[in-house]
Order: sequence, then structure tokens, then C-alpha cells
Amino acid sequence: MASARHLCIVAFRLYKSSLREVEQYIHWHMEESIDLKDIIRSSQFRFNKALGQNFISDKNLLAAIVSDSGICEDDVVVEIGTGGGTLTRALAQKARRVISFEIDKNLMPVLDVSLKGLDNTEVVFKDVLRMSDDDIVALVGGPFKVVANLPYYVTTPMIMRFLESSLDVETLTVMVQKEVADRLVARVGSADYAAITLAVQMMGKAYITRQVSRKMFFPMPNVDSSVIRIDIDKTKLGTIDKQGLRKLIRASFAMRRKTLANNLSAAYGFSKDDATSLIVSAGFGPLVRGEALSLDDYLKLFAVGFEGK
Repeated sequence: MASARHLCIVAFRLYKSSLREVEQYIHWHMEESIDLKDIIRSSQFRFNKALGQNFISDKNLLAAIVSDSGICEDDVVVEIGTGGGTLTRALAQKARRVISFEIDKNLMPVLDVSLKGLDNTEVVFKDVLRMSDDDIVALVGGPFKVVANLPYYVTTPMIMRFLESSLDVETLTVMVQKEVADRLVARVGSADYAAITLAVQMMGKAYITRQVSRKMFFPMPNVDSSVIRIDIDKTKLGTIDKQGLRKLIRASFAMRRKTLANNLSAAYGFSKDDATSLIVSAGFGPLVRGEALSLDDYLKLFAVGFEGK
């Protein structure tokens, strides 16, 4: 027979579960009653094209992005670009805490309505790209996951800001322009394969979780989008000089029509013969191009003569 203590524990857990279900039910119905377009109109907010503002209101898409991110009720989430607050609200229903960064203070009246009733959400009107790691840690605390509908003009800087930082970020799940997503997950030797592909591979694994039509946004942008998730492992390459490796990779892709030897000669001040000699000693042909090498290949090349340069 179950002890009285055991029965009390079970009853308490059921009580907490019921509370959680009630909270989710309330949030769901609040979201159903929120019409972002009406809020924007009533607050007289005007979209700023220079900030790349394209908002999402479709409930199913918002839920899908949250699902793709893999967040759970114990997670702290950093959102980049609060926008109209619809993704923020969807994240808040799932995560323990949401810290959302936004640079457009004209959105305050919109967010006062769209985020009303959320007690686990904080909107910070600051530019993450201008903040130090210490500034972010002071706000966020320990480990966190990033989820964002990124403005197209800051996509690459924002992704690299977190990948190359000392911050304890576990995953990045971001909506980006489709052609950018294709570059981030491109195969070696393909037309989309680029230095950014390898920069992401150095720090984790990237994959596209879904394609999103431009019709899902308002105002509607000129291109389609993709949701991409990057599972981060900053220990992946051990103690290797990552800054030096990034320099080698960027130099190799500087001019795609030129051979690797020509690019490296220009970047490092080697003669073309010396650059070719290093390439051959790493096991590659003298006329190879940068886009033909994988991350493992670049590690080999780095080891034969570029470490410390």
C-alpha cells in the first residue's frame, strides 16, 4: 500500500501539472484573441524598412519554430528582435524565462499589448551586436538558447556574434533568408559552399528545419526564408588556434576564381611557389581551389605551415 507521504507527493505533482495546463490554456486563448495587425494599427506603429522588420502572426508557424528550437520548461531563451512580440509570446509559453532584445523603441506600445500578462519575459531595448559578453551574462545568467526571426541585414554578424563568443549558448534557431540558410549548410564543392559554411562547422552542426514562404510575413518581403538550427559545440576542435584557422579559411575564399595558392600567396605574403609547396605537402593538388576543401582538409593545411601566422 502506498504511504501517505507518497500519496501527498503524487497529489502535489498532479496539482502542479494542472496549474501548468491551466496556464497554457489561458496563454493559448490570450494569443487567440491577439490580432497583431490590429495592435499595430491602433498603436500607429510604422514599419522601418531599414531595420528589416517583417513580422509573423501565424500561430502554427510560431509553434513550429518553438518546436524546432527544442526548448523546454527549464530553458532560458534569448530572442533577437522582439518585433511584434508574437514569437516572444510563443517562446514564453514553453521556456522558463525569455530575454528578448529589440532596438526599435517605437515598438513599445505594441509590445505593451502583445506581451501583456507574461511574467517570465523581459524586453531589453539594446543592440546585442554592441554589447559585450559580460553585459549579456549580467542579464541572462547561465546557459541559454537563442531563437530569432533575424532581420536579413544582420544575419551573418548576429550568428557569428554568438558562435565566436565566450557565452554559454547551447543552440541557435533562427529564421533567415533562404539563400543564407543554403550557404550555412552547403556541401563542399557546391556553389553555395563558402567561408561562413566552414565557420559554422567549426563550432557545431547546422541543419535546415523548415522552409517558410514569404507570404507568411507582413509586410511581405521579396524572398523566401528558412528556419535553421545550429547545435553548438565550442569544444569541437579542442585547443586549436581558431582565430588562425578562420583567417586561413577566409583567405582561401577571398577570390573564388583564383587557385588556393594565389589566394594564400596574396593573404600571407608568400611567393606562389611557397604557397603551392605548402598545399602539396598537405596532400592536395597544386591547382586546387578553396571551395574544394572540407573542414578536415583545412585542419591538415593549417597544421603544415599556417598555425601561428
